[in-house]
Amino acid sequence: MFPSRRKAAQLPWEDGRWDISSCPSPRSLPHPQQEPRGRIYRGSSLPRPIAGLASAPPQRKPPPHDNGGSRLIPSGLPRKCSVFHLFVACLLLGFLSLLWLQLSCSGDVARAARGQAQEAPGPSRACPPEPPREHWEAEWWGPHRLAVLVPFRERFEELLVFVPHMHRFLSRKKIPHHIYVLNQVDHFRFNRAALINVGFLESGNSTDYIAMHDVDLLPLNEELDYGFPEAGPFHVASPELHPLYHYKTYVGGILLLSKQHYQLCNGMSNRFWGWGREDDEFYRRIKGAGLQLFRPSGITTGYKTFRHLHDPAWRKRDQKRIAAQKQEQFKVDREGGLSTVKYRVDSRTALSVGGAPCTVLNILLDCDQAATPWCTFS
Repeated sequence: MFPSRRKAAQLPWEDGRWDISSCPSPRSLPHPQQEPRGRIYRGSSLPRPIAGLASAPPQRKPPPHDNGGSRLIPSGLPRKCSVFHLFVACLLLGFLSLLWLQLSCSGDVARAARGQAQEAPGPSRACPPEPPREHWEAEWWGPHRLAVLVPFRERFEELLVFVPHMHRFLSRKKIPHHIYVLNQVDHFRFNRAALINVGFLESGNSTDYIAMHDVDLLPLNEELDYGFPEAGPFHVASPELHPLYHYKTYVGGILLLSKQHYQLCNGMSNRFWGWGREDDEFYRRIKGAGLQLFRPSGITTGYKTFRHLHDPAWRKRDQKRIAAQKQEQFKVDREGGLSTVKYRVDSRTALSVGGAPCTVLNILLDCDQAATPWCTFS
């Protein structure tokens, strides 16, 4: 009834000769327009999917916060590899920060290692300058400790030279020491002997011998002995070596005594206001206590053993004798001394002068004007 039609040619997969399941899915075929441009993967050990073998899984999309992955870390690497690299970078930065702190604050790090520094909590700040401390830098130098007592008033130019010089001199000789600047700040006349009594009491039990030391006298000969005077008082600035004073009974300038011997003499007399005569009276106390006086031997530098800083044209000495002072200055004070000194320490300050530590005591002496009316100029 209908016109005959030509039988259509049978396709290969219609007669069962081809397995259609083995053909690639259209979705798995590569699409050139979807290939990212300008991105080159190198060094990745992951194989690329081969088109036509099997259906490839859907492409993994990066999380929203990654923005497609970093250009420094390939997005094809596992996430744990990226975290590992960040961890290593943090460790490296932390190590470099610690190294910088150690180099910039080496003084604080060293003190912390010795257990002498206590870091206060708070924000990081620049390394502060090291404060001077009243301490003994090398306790292994010897069992004895020297207190250098320096009577002082308004001679700052000499002090700036004295403290660094003495600190270096005694350190080279490996003598544990500390310098006490006894600064008289009251309105009375200068009293060297009373200041030495105060320095003896204020140096405490950390020292076992003292050096009564003028601020204007610097030792230059390294052979001078500043060791512990066990046998008796040791007069370093002997008359044979002192540049100015050469009489036999002179014991001024620099005199070393153990604290036991100083107490045996009851210290020095407090009656000498103004300049001079207090060391002559102390020579009589030494002899009265039955102590033998020792002096240096074998020193060949003579009067060049010391450097004398005092300029008499610039620093006028108070040599006035008021009221009965002229007669009283030659008498021996058998009652006053270490046990009768009256004073008050206004302040105690640790300083560093030219890198050398010292302690400045601002001292207010008390004067019994009925007993010694010459303590004032009026």
